Amino acid sequence: MRILSRYVLRLLLPPFLLGAATVVFLFLLQFLMKYIDQLVGKGLTTWIIVQLITLNLAWMVVLAVPMGVLVATLMVYGNLGATHELTAVKAAGGSPWHLLRAPFVISILLALALFWFNDRVLPDANHRAKVLLYDIQRKKPTFALTPGQFYQGIEGYSILARRIDSVTNWLYGVTIYENRVPGQSAVLSADSALAQFTGDFRYIVLQLYNGEIHQYHRSASHRIRKIVFSQHKVYLDASGFLFSQTDEERFVRGDRELSIAAMEQIVQAAMEEHRKAMQKFRAAVDQHLNYLLLGVPPPDTLDSGVRKPIVQQIDRDLNQLQLQILSPASQAHAAVLRANRYRVEIQKKYAIPAACIVFALIGGSLGMLTRRGNFGISAAISLGFYILYWALLIGGEKLADRGIIPPWIGMWSANILIGIGGIAVLWRVMNEHWKFRSG
Repeated sequence: MRILSRYVLRLLLPPFLLGAATVVFLFLLQFLMKYIDQLVGKGLTTWIIVQLITLNLAWMVVLAVPMGVLVATLMVYGNLGATHELTAVKAAGGSPWHLLRAPFVISILLALALFWFNDRVLPDANHRAKVLLYDIQRKKPTFALTPGQFYQGIEGYSILARRIDSVTNWLYGVTIYENRVPGQSAVLSADSALAQFTGDFRYIVLQLYNGEIHQYHRSASHRIRKIVFSQHKVYLDASGFLFSQTDEERFVRGDRELSIAAMEQIVQAAMEEHRKAMQKFRAAVDQHLNYLLLGVPPPDTLDSGVRKPIVQQIDRDLNQLQLQILSPASQAHAAVLRANRYRVEIQKKYAIPAACIVFALIGGSLGMLTRRGNFGISAAISLGFYILYWALLIGGEKLADRGIIPPWIGMWSANILIGIGGIAVLWRVMNEHWKFRSG
């Protein structure tokens, strides 16, 4: 059986690599299509672009490995059934479990490795990718400009744009004060302007439209000249706009940029905040009830002259008590939602690696049952299971984030349902084997 196990493992490696690489390629293509306009035309070095892609490959690998396991097991075991090698194993005294045992053990080891990667490597990669993408996105000709405020970061110029379209780099209501040459100054005004880098990214070109230039020469008897233009170009030094990387420690990490230990600390802090808020809530409720039961005299017993001011004071006191109740209640609810969000992410770090085991079980069992081992059929079946898995995972995440279901149910429901399906298919395959042996 050792020879059989080594044979199966050798067959599994190529389709596993092919399946995982295909998923990574699709994710990478989607990523490039989404961010291509932010990477091209900004003078970024090849190393910066490669670094951004490499950092984003981390989350792609995490999602691709379980898919690779599913494609590989479906292909190999379907091919073993199609070529009657499975029948030969049964005739030699082997069972379907003997064929599945070694890949099942490997899937467990692969899940452990993926869990370590998911907890130790992926958070840092996600954080560095977020910071790097932020630095790339801000490298735009209009980045340093604020609508309605003068920008004086370029020596010799003061630039004012009353409205800015940061997507297209168009400026509207532009006024430029130029004081580069001693004794000379100019004021440029334009209805609109397009800001672009030159080909070597040494200058920013402001293409001004429909405006005026007022030039002042102190040496020429304080002469003032006015120029009206439909188009005019201004070249500005772009050294202050060049790409620079921000210190990563300045950015607060989100839930997908933290390890399990770090998120558990946040959960504990949130639950402690919830406990304190609930104490305040109960104290406010008790105070409210005591006030209603003991501190409010019946209006009918009050003299008409003093009834109105007393009733007004009672209303103010009750409103104040209600605020004291609502504030800690909202704090407690927000603390629970924050804790749930991090609990969901913690469970996800366990659930996605565990999908390797679940997919190995369902893929191997279903491959033996269907006896179809070509890549097209295996990919189609894998895609169906993958869509089902991610629909359950994303839906469970949304429900768990809102506190409708517990986080562990939201993250593990996909594994549980597909795992049950895998056990049912394996049971049917084993029944066929027992019938084969008894017949």
